[in-house]
Amino acid sequence: MSLPPSPAAAAARVPGAALAVVLAGVSAALHLGKLPPAVPALQATLGIGLVEAGFLLALVQVAGMTLGMVFGLLADAVGLRRSMLAGLVVVTAASVLGGWVGAAGHSGPRAVHWLLALRALEGVGFLLAVMPGPGLIRALSPPNVEKKALGLWGAYMPLGVALALLLGPALIAWGGWPGWWWVLSAVSAMAAVWVWLVVPSDRRLRIAQAMPSPSRWSARLLDTARSAGPWTLALAFAVYSSQWMAVIGFLPAIYADAGVPAAWNAALTALAAAMNIVGNISGGRFLQRGVAPERLLRWGFVVMALGSVAAFAQIGPGSAEGLPPALRYLAVCLFSLAGGMIPATLFMLSVRLAPGPATVSTTVGLMQQASSLGQFIAPPVVAWIAHRAGGWQWTWGVTLACSLAGLALAARVAPGRARTGTAA
Repeated sequence: MSLPPSPAAAAARVPGAALAVVLAGVSAALHLGKLPPAVPALQATLGIGLVEAGFLLALVQVAGMTLGMVFGLLADAVGLRRSMLAGLVVVTAASVLGGWVGAAGHSGPRAVHWLLALRALEGVGFLLAVMPGPGLIRALSPPNVEKKALGLWGAYMPLGVALALLLGPALIAWGGWPGWWWVLSAVSAMAAVWVWLVVPSDRRLRIAQAMPSPSRWSARLLDTARSAGPWTLALAFAVYSSQWMAVIGFLPAIYADAGVPAAWNAALTALAAAMNIVGNISGGRFLQRGVAPERLLRWGFVVMALGSVAAFAQIGPGSAEGLPPALRYLAVCLFSLAGGMIPATLFMLSVRLAPGPATVSTTVGLMQQASSLGQFIAPPVVAWIAHRAGGWQWTWGVTLACSLAGLALAARVAPGRARTGTAA
């Protein structure tokens, strides 16, 4: 293991150790995205109902919604590398045990209870694995590629979810849902080995970056809670992720209602989710080239608002039709792509607007907690509006409100940067 080269000697590419951190995040996100394609198989083999399937889908968000800052504090306290490795080990073990529940032929309430408990454990592992990501990337990347690397980190969630949506159906057909669980456990295990091999120890990272040892957890919590910057980032993340999840999460249902064949439905949804990855990577490149973060946030929220209106709004009073289907799908893709610039920017700002180096993971934890809360609240609101309206044509009202709130928060980023004395 070796420390990253000096900025003068480093090429303008992301170091291998930082790439290992990004792919570790992707491997953890695969475990979040593995359940939706497996729901039909779980219903067929275990006899679970839609309510139980909903609990399986929501448990990870509940963990993030209630424990985000706690695990951010824990990551800062135990060490960033150590926290990521522990999280990958936890999701790997939980997925192995989950596959065993299915392979052993268990069924009925007992099997469902085991899966619920293991899903909650996966949520804990996920938080431990992803909280230290931005702090590790900042420590591992020379200044001339730090923003690009953080842009890549911003893509870990949509990349993991899109890969799960694309690969899950085929692998479940090949090896059943237990085989799908085991394949992903092997992926996260390999990611843990790679991080262990190439990422320097927490002590070496602190020495190389001249970072102070983490202070007491109460001091870090108070520093984070008293600072305006982390709250601005957290609220911006919430209004972004809530509307993205509400739209992308309901695309399969929207296309099913429209009579789109199942195979096309899965492909179109996965492609729309994958466009978010392009936005994340592009956001990192724009930041690296000197585009102001608040400008990227404004672009992202404006295009998300326009894209959702174009995708869902009716053409005129009394009309039951919107734009042609191809243009509406293009609008959804632009909504997802432009939105991808927002997490890339927020993760970059998290290492600058955190009260200090020892509170980066705590700041990310607050962002994760707000994001999970938004994702927990927005989809039911959109579903309720669709139920009352008899269709999805008023979805744009929720996304527009979120985007307007995001624009107001983006206006607060520049003063926050000035107060911290950091450059964009």
